[in-house]
Amino acid sequence: MELVNLNSGEQDKGRVLEDVKSGTSFRGANLWVLACAIVIASVGLNVNSTAVIIGAMLISPLMGPIIGAGFGLGIFDFGLLKRSLKNLAVATVVSLLVSTVYFMLSPFKETQTELLARTSPNIYDILIAFFGGLVGVIAITRTEKGNPIPGVAIATALMPPLCTAGYGLAIGNFRFFFGAMYLYVINCVFICIATFIIVKYLKYPTAKQVDAKSEKRVKYIISFLILVLLLPSIYFAYQLFQQKKYSQKTELFIDSEFVDKGYTILYKQTKFNTVPKRIELVFLSKKFSDIEIKDLNKKLSIYGLANTRLVIRQDTTDIKKDILDEIKRDRTAVNEKDIMISKLRQELAQSRYDNKGLLSEIRVLFPEIENISISNHTYNESTDSSKTVPVLIYKGRKELSQDSRNKLAQWMQQKFSKKKVEVYMGQD
Repeated sequence: MELVNLNSGEQDKGRVLEDVKSGTSFRGANLWVLACAIVIASVGLNVNSTAVIIGAMLISPLMGPIIGAGFGLGIFDFGLLKRSLKNLAVATVVSLLVSTVYFMLSPFKETQTELLARTSPNIYDILIAFFGGLVGVIAITRTEKGNPIPGVAIATALMPPLCTAGYGLAIGNFRFFFGAMYLYVINCVFICIATFIIVKYLKYPTAKQVDAKSEKRVKYIISFLILVLLLPSIYFAYQLFQQKKYSQKTELFIDSEFVDKGYTILYKQTKFNTVPKRIELVFLSKKFSDIEIKDLNKKLSIYGLANTRLVIRQDTTDIKKDILDEIKRDRTAVNEKDIMISKLRQELAQSRYDNKGLLSEIRVLFPEIENISISNHTYNESTDSSKTVPVLIYKGRKELSQDSRNKLAQWMQQKFSKKKVEVYMGQD
């Protein structure tokens, strides 16, 4: 059927094979491009910039040896297969080395969300790798390449897992390393399998005749790789599905039992991987008795939250410590500029005085005063430190006596809880 015929618009098979073979090499310029792309991707992961990571994926030449391995398997060119795997191994080692060195030298060791996203692969990553690989191989075999190749480079995401693995090595976190390497292997294998399928479908001529036994062996190896990579990823996908379902039930329980009743929740944390699972809550003002907490724990089963314990934290000392620890753990979400702006606003607010309101109060005590202006003044001391003192300048029909000035200064000290306030008469 012409509508789904892949032979339509196909490039000469000999030309395609030449392009594939030339793309497997990792010498000279290709190796430099790879190293630079790894540094760019590592910076993107380090600063949590999706745009930078995408840019690194677009210039990465890692797809070449993987496609070459798929072609080698498909046409039984074991020389091409061996060369492709060797170059892929070199590229992988170089990438790991460059990313590890970068993250060891980088002063920023925080685990960003872009890094975390590459440590827990699942079945969806297999689907992305396989169908992305299909699109990439189909595009390579066309006379007009079109736009798919950049999209495939972004979708299959070979670079970020390698950089994340390097990050895991740099900080000594082997869970990150193995999780990221598992994702990288998934991408490589399923792009290779997609290439094998398209090569077979388009009937590329075999490099050498092989017997049925050798052909079966290749198919068995591919089937074994699929099974080995598929089973753990299905388990991870199932865990992700269960966690999302549990989160939805938890939100329903909290909304129904607390939020809808007008209780303000100050702190909330769900621990899915503990035994039993835990829901920890802190409330702004509501205090619960032991009987109420026991009844709420009994209600958890109604919401499908079996094997879960509700913990309501009511010790303010521990609560403050836990909230501070949570803020420290979640530093990646805090913007330093926002903190600085907030501090400056607080300082500015503290340095402002309601001159108009103060004047009405002061005139009750000192009717001779007609107008005032008060602001903070900073003095630099000989010890290289500084101190800020409120200074009040007044205008009136006559100058206040020293006793009246002292009383006014004392009144201001009491009102604003200041150790010292200076009072002067303004000059016309």
